[in-house]
Amino acid sequence: MKDLLFPEPPAAAEIERLDQVLSERQSAWWDAFYARREGRQVPFFGRAPDESLAAWVEAGDIQPGPALDLGCGNGRNTVYLALAGFAAEGVDYANEAIAWAGQRAREAGLPSLPLTACSVFDLQRPLGHYALVCDSGCFHHLPPHRRALYRDQLLAWLRPGGVLALCCFRPEGGSGLSDDEVYERGTLGGGLGYDEDQLRGFWGATFDIECLRPMRAQAPGSALFGAECLWVMRARKPQV
Repeated sequence: MKDLLFPEPPAAAEIERLDQVLSERQSAWWDAFYARREGRQVPFFGRAPDESLAAWVEAGDIQPGPALDLGCGNGRNTVYLALAGFAAEGVDYANEAIAWAGQRAREAGLPSLPLTACSVFDLQRPLGHYALVCDSGCFHHLPPHRRALYRDQLLAWLRPGGVLALCCFRPEGGSGLSDDEVYERGTLGGGLGYDEDQLRGFWGATFDIECLRPMRAQAPGSALFGAECLWVMRARKPQV
């Protein structure tokens, strides 16, 4: 297991400095990525929700309530949650992703589904409000120096007993770079992979981890990669 840098947020000046080191994928990069979607076989361009999210909702492990889908992409999880009875909203860094999610929402009969184009670090939301925060692929694109900020923000947004549903790269699915190598090379290399000990150590410091397992293989044409690439995690904010 490689140690993760920045178990707690660094000082604001250091965050600003390191942001400049890792400035390769700003919102314009993601806009271009989503704009080139026609004919591309990108796993998360499908319509199906994460198999883990659907399984947990349908088993009653996550109860309906206010839900925030971070890095929502084309809205596949946001739409699923709204149709399942959640007061769901989606957020993504890319305007193109949000436009696509709006199209998918209208097709599903959800023309008023709240969708916001914004960096998660600029997002203002009520504290202690959400029953569920869903992250399918946002965490593994965060630079190491912003991970703890992200974790603390999610903890603050969730109500006591609220659930974080996370999907992120395993080492086999990520770039293979360590935190030190990220800064040496000035890139995340397409996303960071995490082993089980790293996830338990990082998220378990503030959340109660209820489930952490590889993603199960999904039907052909569904949204995401198989178990060789991805972890899924269900973690709960402790009760007061």
